Amino acid sequence: MEILRSPREIAEMRKAGLLVWEALEQAASLIQPGISTAEIDAEIDRFFAAHGAVPLFKGVPGPVPFPASSCISVNDQVVHGIPGPRKLVEGDIISIDTGCKLNGWCGDAAATYAVGRIHPEVRRLLEVTRSVLDLAIRLMAKCTRWSQVAYEMEAYVKKNRFSVVEAFVGHGIGREMHEDPQVPNFVSSQLRRSGDFALVPGLVIAVEPMVNMGTKRVRTQPDRWTQATADGRASAHFEHTVAMTESGPSVLTAGPNGETW
Repeated sequence: MEILRSPREIAEMRKAGLLVWEALEQAASLIQPGISTAEIDAEIDRFFAAHGAVPLFKGVPGPVPFPASSCISVNDQVVHGIPGPRKLVEGDIISIDTGCKLNGWCGDAAATYAVGRIHPEVRRLLEVTRSVLDLAIRLMAKCTRWSQVAYEMEAYVKKNRFSVVEAFVGHGIGREMHEDPQVPNFVSSQLRRSGDFALVPGLVIAVEPMVNMGTKRVRTQPDRWTQATADGRASAHFEHTVAMTESGPSVLTAGPNGETW
């Protein structure tokens, strides 16, 4: 059962969300050929520490506790990439997913960036994935149920001849990073049957489309965290924490003037 948040609680979540946006801006400024993913993660970790925030991802239970403050996934890696010594090269794409808890409230966001010049079709993948997140946020102002939004998200991706990852979905967020409800970017029989939810004031969710150039299928890598496309083709990931308010959806992980990625 989803928890509805008061305007005061949403205002506190906005503080965490703004820090997440700022951390991603700092990370993006470092992206260039030759930098390692570990160096980018170290900057995110430093930024959160300097602002008294707790990284949400570090220590998350799994086959091994997640060791970093951000998930950094490159090229065919979809989500949950572990930062390390890998150095970026021109033509790569890099997805950075991070979150923090500030004064007991969480924010979570992700974006995918080009490293220098990239293939035009990969550029289109990034544009479509970012656009489908923008579409979802606009539709949250018009629709009454999440299934209506998810249907349009899936249709948009398929119209652009890409595929929606179904192995991972968005989530409710508040005092904890992962809360009810699950927030899929596609319509399944489970969503139709029992997983749908109303878009009402007080709802706060992390909307995070993951879009693959080829197959929707993913496979777990030997580090037991990183998920990569089954066919080795590129994947993109964008995410915002979004609150439903009396005046419509509010992007809590946007910049101070409403900027998104």
